[in-house]
Amino acid sequence: MTLSHRQVPFSANGSMNSLSGREIQGSIPYEVHDEWDPIALNYTSGTTSEPKGVVYSHRGVFLGSLGIIIGWEIENEPVYLWSLPMFHCNGWTLAWGIAARGGTNVCLRNTTAKDMYRNIAQHKVTHMCCAPIVFNILLEAKPEERREISSPVQVLVGGAPPPAPLLEKMKPLGFHVTHSYGLTEVGPALVCEWQAKWNDLPSQDQSKIMARQGINTVALAHMDVKDLSTMISVPWDGKTMGEIVLRGSTVMKGYFKDPVATAKAFKNGWFATGDIGVIHPDGYLEIKDRSKDVIISGGENISSVELESVLYSHPRVLEAAVVAMPHPVWGESPCAFLAIKKNSEGKSDDVNEADIIAYCRKKLPHYMVPKKVEFLSELPKTSTGKVQKFQLRDLARNLVVSDSFPSKKNAKMETQSGHHAQPVRVPSSRL
Repeated sequence: MTLSHRQVPFSANGSMNSLSGREIQGSIPYEVHDEWDPIALNYTSGTTSEPKGVVYSHRGVFLGSLGIIIGWEIENEPVYLWSLPMFHCNGWTLAWGIAARGGTNVCLRNTTAKDMYRNIAQHKVTHMCCAPIVFNILLEAKPEERREISSPVQVLVGGAPPPAPLLEKMKPLGFHVTHSYGLTEVGPALVCEWQAKWNDLPSQDQSKIMARQGINTVALAHMDVKDLSTMISVPWDGKTMGEIVLRGSTVMKGYFKDPVATAKAFKNGWFATGDIGVIHPDGYLEIKDRSKDVIISGGENISSVELESVLYSHPRVLEAAVVAMPHPVWGESPCAFLAIKKNSEGKSDDVNEADIIAYCRKKLPHYMVPKKVEFLSELPKTSTGKVQKFQLRDLARNLVVSDSFPSKKNAKMETQSGHHAQPVRVPSSRL
């Protein structure tokens, strides 16, 4: 189904023409008396806690829409494929943004490879948004499901940190990927603005940079990474971790009928995202993990995002998620849940736990290597494509580590190499 906003104009306050004071027959005139009035109610996906109603304001939506138009450089009359649910942050504000650029909406019933390739070719799609899981759908398409992409499709990816190996695989298919970061409570907040000097870098290095969350859009006043216990900003060294905090007009008015949760979400005027990140010397932000997903093994912080990126680089890994599991010595250790691509014979059971652990040991420090690997046909996900890690944590709590316990000598050696022996649990948002 296609819908052109040249035929059906509307905007954040009822109709596009009302912005210029004109009325078009069939439009519904509506005057906003206060730009801070609520315009929409969206619910969080519930990946980390119970879903909460997020109240958007007219001002926030208007600025957020302009921010994504400018940050993504959306030109006039785009053709937009709705591979992203409209109920997810109002389609990342593009329910209004595409209208503002006079675009055409191409709607999907199901996010399948066949339907996406067919619509891209048939309607000459120029833009689409998605979570990284959609990359797998497109990459795993059967030959008869694919269509030739005659001109590049601009893809805005978000919802979860995209692994660099997946980004690299999307380029040859005709998709030009831009990485954005946001939350239901803020909408699109950051964009990884590409710099011309990066064009000369090797493809693999470009993908690593593209996986960063970037800098705040023009609509968001402030972005920072802070130690929440002191509210001091972390140095721009790409190493020191802290919690990502945001401030500006695009931030929600609050949680619907939940003043307690609203108060907890803010500190000193900043919205605390719950995401752990670093800021690189060039000012670009990179997420290391959700505060609840950081694995603390023997006092060492292990980023599940970093470990997942390594797992995705394995040629047979289709989906990967890493969570903490109990360890009798280190307190916690990484547990990997994987979905494996089928081989030429249609089988996936030829890849085993030992293969994955050996692969990781070649690329990671020993303490970061998963101590358990579980295989699933598909990882559990929300309706927006986010992996439901709380379900995986429940499974991991009852698993037993696969590696042998270190002897006192080995434990001492690991301690000297940077992995502390005492299993200390510290609040992961205070890094």
